Amino acid sequence: MKEENAYIISESFIGLLYENGAFIRKLEPGKHQFKFKLFEKIQREIKLVDMRERSLTIKGQEILTADKVAIRVSLLVYFKVKDAPSAIHNVSSYEERIYEDVQLAARRFLASRELDAILSDRNEISDNVKINVSEAASGYGVEIIRADVKDLVFPGNLREIMNQVLETERRAEAKLISARKEAEANQIKSQSENEMALKKLEAEKAQLKISAEAEQEKARIRLQTDLEQAKAMSEYPVLLRLRQIEALQEMAKKGGKFAIGFKDDDLSSIFDTDKK
Repeated sequence: MKEENAYIISESFIGLLYENGAFIRKLEPGKHQFKFKLFEKIQREIKLVDMRERSLTIKGQEILTADKVAIRVSLLVYFKVKDAPSAIHNVSSYEERIYEDVQLAARRFLASRELDAILSDRNEISDNVKINVSEAASGYGVEIIRADVKDLVFPGNLREIMNQVLETERRAEAKLISARKEAEANQIKSQSENEMALKKLEAEKAQLKISAEAEQEKARIRLQTDLEQAKAMSEYPVLLRLRQIEALQEMAKKGGKFAIGFKDDDLSSIFDTDKK
C-alpha cells in the first residue's frame, strides 16, 4: 500500500527496495517512510515477495521406466520463499524454475526404476524428488517442504492387466483367508477332541487305580483272614477236621461219592462230649 512519501508492507510479505534500478534493502512488514530532497531525482520501486507456504502442481509428463513402460505422473510440490532477494535476483522466475527442477528430478528417478518398484512404494518418488530439488532450490532462496505424487497414470492395456492382477490377488487373498479360517476351525476341533480323549483316558486311569486299590484291599483282607484261620487251626487242630467235614458235606450235596476212614482217636476227639 502506497501513501504520500510512505509505503506499507503487509504481513507475510517482504518488500525489496530499488532506487534507480539498484537493489537497496529489504523492507519488513510495516510502514516505511521515505524522505525526498528538493530537486532530487530518484526513482524508487518496491517489489513484494510472498513469504507464505504455497503449492505448485507439476502436470502429468510421460516418462519411460527402466523396463520400457510409459507412465504419466503428476506431482504436487509445497514450497516457501526463505530468501526474498535470492528468489528475485538469482532466477528469472522461481516458480518456473521449481517446475522445471521437479520435472527433471522425477524424470531421472523414474527412468532408473522398474514399474514394480515404482508401484510398490510411491513415497519413494516423493522423497527422491524433494531431496534432489531441495539443494537446487536453496540456491535461489526457496525451501521445498514436501513433494507428493498427485496422480500416476498407465497406458490403457496396462491398466486392464493391472486390474486383472489385482482381482486375481483379491481372490487369492480371499481363498487364503477362508483356508486359514478352516484350518483354525479344524485345529480347534482337533484340540477339543484331544482334550476330551485325554480327560477320558485320565478318568479310566483313575478308575483302574481305584479298582486296583480295591482288589489289593480285598486280597489283604483275605490274606489276613486266612492267616488268622491258619493260626487258629494250628492252635486247635479240631477246627481243621471240622473244616474238612464241611467241605465233604458240600461235595456230598453236589452228588459226590467217596469213602473216608477215621482213626479212633480222631472220632473220639470230635464226638467226646465228656471232655471240656
